[in-house]
Amino acid sequence: MSTDSTKDIPMKGVAARLSVQSWVHLILGGFVVVVCGCLVIGGLVLSRMSQRTDELVDRIQPARSVSFQLQNALLDQETGVRGFALTGDTSFLEPYRKGKSAERERLAEARELVGDDTRLAADLEAVEAAAGRWRRDKAEPLIAAVRESGPSHTGTTAQLQSSKTEFDGLRRASTLQQRHLADARDRARADLAAARSTRDWVVGILLAVLVLTILALSVLLHRIVGIPLNRLRAASEAVRSGTFHHRIEIKGPSDVQAVAGAVENMRGRLADELADAQTREQLLADQTQELRRSNSELEQFAYVASHDLQEPLRKVASFCQLLEKRYGTELDDRGKQYIAFAVDGAKRMQVLINDLLTFSRVGRVHDSWKPVDLGKAFDRALGNLSAAVEESGASVERPEEMPELVGDATALTMVWQNLLGNAVKFRHPDRTPRITVDCVREDEDWHLTVSDNGIGIAPEFADKVFVIFQRLHGRDEYDGTGIGLALCRKIIEFHGGRIWLEPEPAEGTRIHFTLPVAPEAPAHTTAELLAPALLTSPSGDPS
Repeated sequence: MSTDSTKDIPMKGVAARLSVQSWVHLILGGFVVVVCGCLVIGGLVLSRMSQRTDELVDRIQPARSVSFQLQNALLDQETGVRGFALTGDTSFLEPYRKGKSAERERLAEARELVGDDTRLAADLEAVEAAAGRWRRDKAEPLIAAVRESGPSHTGTTAQLQSSKTEFDGLRRASTLQQRHLADARDRARADLAAARSTRDWVVGILLAVLVLTILALSVLLHRIVGIPLNRLRAASEAVRSGTFHHRIEIKGPSDVQAVAGAVENMRGRLADELADAQTREQLLADQTQELRRSNSELEQFAYVASHDLQEPLRKVASFCQLLEKRYGTELDDRGKQYIAFAVDGAKRMQVLINDLLTFSRVGRVHDSWKPVDLGKAFDRALGNLSAAVEESGASVERPEEMPELVGDATALTMVWQNLLGNAVKFRHPDRTPRITVDCVREDEDWHLTVSDNGIGIAPEFADKVFVIFQRLHGRDEYDGTGIGLALCRKIIEFHGGRIWLEPEPAEGTRIHFTLPVAPEAPAHTTAELLAPALLTSPSGDPS
């Protein structure tokens, strides 16, 4: 047992020093060596197969074919000589002459195909020598004898039999050549089959080495990487479950240890950030509680402003009016003017308080957002302004179809009412009011414009008009509190859009604003603006 443990210690040390990449490179290096060896052997085998195939296809088989053709040329010669000897007909000498010509051609082809093969070359030389002897010793003398003595001469018959015996020797030499060529063909086929078998073995060994390498790499990755990573995952799960103070210490290859160290650093940073987040969450909870208290006080203030503050103003206005009615004959013009100033101030203070309440309620939590038909909101606003529109003789042009979006119907109606009311209020004295409303879709927003031919706004006041209580005209020219466009801006931005003034339109004023096409209703809810405020005249000039 002690011997085995002492052997394991160096192996563990090596595993810790080497990275996963080094282990993978080690195994892949061995695999590459084996594959290269198999490729070299396979290349040699393929080269040998190619040589044997070339030898069989380009040399041996053509040589056998030429050998058969040579044998046929010799047979044509022997047949021609025999026919001439038996009949004396000179036409039989034509195959003899053609056979000699064919013999020379076949011999030249055979020598080129045989090449440096000594055995086959020797067979070819033997056939050529035997053919030459047969023609010199038998065929030519027999032809001469037949021409001299005729075909039926006794000597001619004996020479014919001797020629046949000599040609049988030539046939045996040709048969031997054919047998040697067949042996060479069989050897080439055997070598080709052996090369193919060797190729199959090399491919099988290569596949086996590939499978073994994959298995070895899998086992190595499991032991060197898989087990440490599983431990790292278990430690990370423990941290995820809430054990943020548990340190992560993983043993394994150097790069796995580096990953574990990085995860440990991340755990420490997350633990610190969590502590900070918990502190901020507690602070946020405290601030939320304070905000609830402040909102409660604001609601109480709104109640006081809408009831307790307005009641004295109504009394001031009422008693001033009673004072003027009862003692008007005793007052001079200056006294009546003072009473008029007091009544006008009280009424303007009531309007200002109502506008402030309306402005403060935008963004307050009340009812959930719902789908709103922008065209119906426009119609309601136009109905609220019907008296002012008829009095001024204004014409209003609007799209036939307006989009439906998610929002607060009352607030969006107030936007239309303030924009249309300003267009009517600030009309040009020399022109009949004309109000044009346009609506186009741009990506994920609806782009709406309200244009008029009124007195217009100077470009330097393009931003100032959206600030609360910013008036561009005196109260003796136009009434209002200067809060209308500020209210529009607050409502539109609360719905996720924006509003701006076109700096230099062709005439009058052109106000642009956008609203999201289909916004998701936010977690909070919009304010429900006071219905009585809609019944009053549009507040604020184009401030």
